[in-house]
Amino acid sequence: MTREFGYTIQKDRQIDYDQNDLRVIEYLNWLEPSFRICIGCGSCTATCTAGHFVDFNIRRFHILLLRGETNLLKEEIEKCMFCGKCQLVCPRGINMRSLILSMYSVIEKFGL
Repeated sequence: MTREFGYTIQKDRQIDYDQNDLRVIEYLNWLEPSFRICIGCGSCTATCTAGHFVDFNIRRFHILLLRGETNLLKEEIEKCMFCGKCQLVCPRGINMRSLILSMYSVIEKFGL
């Protein structure tokens, strides 16, 4: 007879970069080279109109891309309202609207 003590083994939360798909970030860097200079300051997320209504976070989108975790990208990118505020406040001048539009072609190309 086994007893339950209230402790469970948690799922592994390590990021395995060897298993993740880095083709997407490489292709996006080729399409929109200004994306490489993102410093992750969060200005885009702070001014995001969609972020006030739904759970949309451009920094999360960027981190998912850098990690190669492409399974959630389509859900994230569909939340964008294309207002362009992120592009206006970016201190590095990254063309976020072009990047997000390019992401749709990347989703089709790689079948995400």
